[in-house]
Amino acid sequence: MPSLTAALRNEYEALFNRCVINPGKAKLVAGLVDKLLANRGRYDAVSKLTGVPWHFIAVTHNMESSQNFARHLHNGDPLTARTVQVPAGRPASGSPPFTWEASAVDALAMKKLGPDIDWSLAGTLYRLELYNGWGYRTYHPETLSPYLWGGSNHYVSGKYVKDGVWSPTAVSDQCGAAVLLRRLAELGQVRFVTAAQTLPRYATTRPKETAVASQVESLQRWLSGFPQIFLKVDGVPGPNTSNAYKAVTGQYLPGDPRG
Repeated sequence: MPSLTAALRNEYEALFNRCVINPGKAKLVAGLVDKLLANRGRYDAVSKLTGVPWHFIAVTHNMESSQNFARHLHNGDPLTARTVQVPAGRPASGSPPFTWEASAVDALAMKKLGPDIDWSLAGTLYRLELYNGWGYRTYHPETLSPYLWGGSNHYVSGKYVKDGVWSPTAVSDQCGAAVLLRRLAELGQVRFVTAAQTLPRYATTRPKETAVASQVESLQRWLSGFPQIFLKVDGVPGPNTSNAYKAVTGQYLPGDPRG
């Protein structure tokens, strides 16, 4: 599995910054985004339980089950039974039929996703590509994954038509997760943390580790750049900083008891 190196981080950020939604897909993307926003309450509820940003859950739901709340977030199988496709047998506990929320929490936990993950722009795109798998990057690096970039200027053709079967001429008709995030960002519905690679945890005192305290100060400076946010840059990741982070991203800092 590739690591999120500085080079890969720069690649994700450059691709996202240059991403243009294909005119022929604009209406479809707009409709998908409207539907995601209409159901944000359900994504927020799972986000609160897991610490995973709502927008990651939302676009994954679109990619894995076409925003169908009767399907598992794992892979789109019906909630009336445990999953059959990979990963099979999920959720391992409980009895079907499962609620969408319970299955979503299980899917994110199985992927070890939570509040301590790097949820910057690059970190989010990395986790989305990991969620789908590294087949494109590993075996067909000439084709950017349509799971991320389908429907944009970054994707023309080439896809796996079924597990392990590649076609260079087949074209994915899905709108990629990064493309949906791009539209959400254009609408001002999503902001990505860029001040720190890993978020500092909530605390009411200044961290003893110099590097962590410096990280908090960087985050406070970044947050203070948003309208009506006025933070003292003191290196304390307490209530004020956590409130400001929530105002910008929709999430409290990891470890905040309110989150």
